[in-house]
Amino acid sequence: MNIIPHSRWLFMAWLVLASCALPPDARAQSSRPTAFSDLQKQLLDQDASINRFRQRGPFAVTVRQDRELRPTAKERILADVYLASPAEKAPLVIFLHGHDCSKEAHAKQAAHVASWGMHAVSLQLAKSGPWDVNARALARIVNLIRRSPGVIDSRIDVTRIILVGHSFGGHAVAIAMAQDAPIAGGILLDPAYFGRATPEFLYKIKKPVMVLGADEILHPVRRREYFYDYIQSDIAEVSIKDATHEDAQFPSETSLQNGGVDADTAEERQLTFVSGITATAFSLSATRGLDYAWSSLLEMVDSGKIFNPKKK
Repeated sequence: MNIIPHSRWLFMAWLVLASCALPPDARAQSSRPTAFSDLQKQLLDQDASINRFRQRGPFAVTVRQDRELRPTAKERILADVYLASPAEKAPLVIFLHGHDCSKEAHAKQAAHVASWGMHAVSLQLAKSGPWDVNARALARIVNLIRRSPGVIDSRIDVTRIILVGHSFGGHAVAIAMAQDAPIAGGILLDPAYFGRATPEFLYKIKKPVMVLGADEILHPVRRREYFYDYIQSDIAEVSIKDATHEDAQFPSETSLQNGGVDADTAEERQLTFVSGITATAFSLSATRGLDYAWSSLLEMVDSGKIFNPKKK
């Protein structure tokens, strides 16, 4: 799918304004930190709360579209970059789209994460896979950034890179993790299993993984259960009540192609996904584990917005 140029221009113009010109009362902290390390200390000193991450964070965000990454001499991979304003080094969260989707389908998620002090990148890889090929490309990009963080920004903390993948993009993230991509952890957004072979590669994953799923009663995806069943490392999974597969995008690909309209998504559910992504990315970068994110997510179990929580 190709985004209509005029619609894309309007959307990206809105995104820049929303990222960089938020009114003061929309910012998350009354005592606004000036660095990610300050925010990290502030959040760890408080009780974990998923609702805190539904708001935009305290930092301004700079958006750079269509940055060209060259992990090998022959590869040219486009990425949209979302840079948080603090001058110190900070984590990097890398988003990968699913089948027949684009990097723009994770634009609001990436901008939201960056407003919380963690830089973000949304990649454009082949829309139809093969997803094991996309996984290897993803791993090469991670290694490129580890070697030369300046291809994104010199403020990237290369020891705290987190991968986020939607649908088959989640499958690609899992393969990259199984191949020991040097990252802190992964977040799988309603992941779908690609291929027919038994997923023995999932046994090889050693870093923490969070699965944020849609409501399987309403919208089952291909063998999502494989990820929790086969991954033996620190892994947790929750499902979001009434959420569709497309709610794990923000905005959805359909809305990008249809003038902002998508009857199968709701901003309330999309915000639940983005708050879960942000809480988990913060947890992985600040503590190297899932416990902070898990405590945050359980807050929504009591309200019924999140159900079927599982953790190994």
